Amino acid sequence: MSSVGKILTHDLSSLPDGKNYRIGIVCSEWNYEITSAMCKGVIETLQKTGVKIKNIIVCNVPGAFELPLAAQKIAKHAEIDGVICIGCVIRGETSHYDYICNSAAMGIMQVGLNLNKPIVFGVLTTENLQQAIDRAGGKYGNKGEEAAYSLLKMLA
Repeated sequence: MSSVGKILTHDLSSLPDGKNYRIGIVCSEWNYEITSAMCKGVIETLQKTGVKIKNIIVCNVPGAFELPLAAQKIAKHAEIDGVICIGCVIRGETSHYDYICNSAAMGIMQVGLNLNKPIVFGVLTTENLQQAIDRAGGKYGNKGEEAAYSLLKMLA
């Protein structure tokens, strides 16, 4: 069975109690209709596992390229347990898409490796707007929820 188009469902009871976690979220303002829906999914999932709203820090940045630096600044604080980076890059007519996607992915990975903390890549890299909509609460679920799940699994 192919996993293409499959909506992942996660058993939240398998996640740790989040009441003592402090989580950072870095959300790109580019394609904000998409990223804000994903960010909402992150926050709702974290709260369902016990993370207190006062322990969730949200930082907005202009675009996906800026996600790694903001994630690094937040993650450097000792009280922050992990960071979720939310973004959406939609392919255009130029190679700009490839540079932004690669830079964001490599930068986010490097922050996690350098700081030895989970830094989750919650960046949609889609061919068109409809694909992004489908993954930000549409027919394929909300990838923000999946990013929160990933972070909590890494913290466990």
